[in-house]
Amino acid sequence: MTHPDEQQPWQSSSPDAARPVQPGADPELEQPHEIVWPAAPLLPLVISSPHSGNIYPRRFLQASRLDPMTLRRTEDAHVDALLAPAAALGVPMLRARFPRAYLDVNREPYELDPRMFEGRLPSWVNSRSMRVAGGLGTIARVVGDSQEIYARKLQVDEGLGRIEALYRPYHAALRGLLESALEQFGQALLIDCHSMPSSSIPAELHQAGRSVDMVLGDRYGTSVGLGIVDRMEQRLRELGYSVRRNKPYAGGFITEYYGNPSSNCHAVQIEVNRAIYMNEKTLERLPGFGQLASDLARVIEEIAGAMGGGAQRLAAE
Repeated sequence: MTHPDEQQPWQSSSPDAARPVQPGADPELEQPHEIVWPAAPLLPLVISSPHSGNIYPRRFLQASRLDPMTLRRTEDAHVDALLAPAAALGVPMLRARFPRAYLDVNREPYELDPRMFEGRLPSWVNSRSMRVAGGLGTIARVVGDSQEIYARKLQVDEGLGRIEALYRPYHAALRGLLESALEQFGQALLIDCHSMPSSSIPAELHQAGRSVDMVLGDRYGTSVGLGIVDRMEQRLRELGYSVRRNKPYAGGFITEYYGNPSSNCHAVQIEVNRAIYMNEKTLERLPGFGQLASDLARVIEEIAGAMGGGAQRLAAE
């Protein structure tokens, strides 16, 4: 197998591109992701929802020691639906159909924990990242409060097969959408959309009687330019939402990897507090779901309009 440093995340690591991908390609996930296309791409934006997938392969559920609802509570449930009104404005949206508990595309391609596998992983696997140490690599070992997912160890080929079958196609699609936006508009903004459990809100805010509705992550100012995040934060606050930046979520692999302001490709991560739009136990939508979706669409449309005027227009607002 080719060393991953010689590959981009969207490229196959297989030395033979025609070789069928094996144990990770579950029949239920023949279509691992979906692109929701607008009638016409009218805005220089791309929306990504990498953690809202909810198709759980039967073989995965059989191998898990956890019940389906426990696994489902790790989803960014309904986030793709929250962003659907924004996508309808003229923004393509890429969404995963597989769940993050099965494979996480917001990681490096090969952040893998050797303790999870029967057999030896390739030498070039990143087994020492902080995310792997926490059990949250490309293939997660735990969910929730450090609950172990699997009742048995996985075969190495099964893990690598998931990456070939799911991870690389997702990133190939994402790269293609961003390249199309850059070609059409001369710049692109990736909005990577997630949700956060209300329990992740810092304790000092709870003690102060405050909460956080959204966290905007821009890798501490390195993944996005043009004053985009300043404007997003301002408009969200004007709409009544409490907003923080980069804490506790500064943006994951997707934001860091694709955000390159010097090349006119910007990326920002949005984390929405699940408690403001759904019941965190049952995953049922709350009555305010529609209003939140409408507000997000309004903010995204305004940001896209400001980008049309370039740095001068954003700086003046």
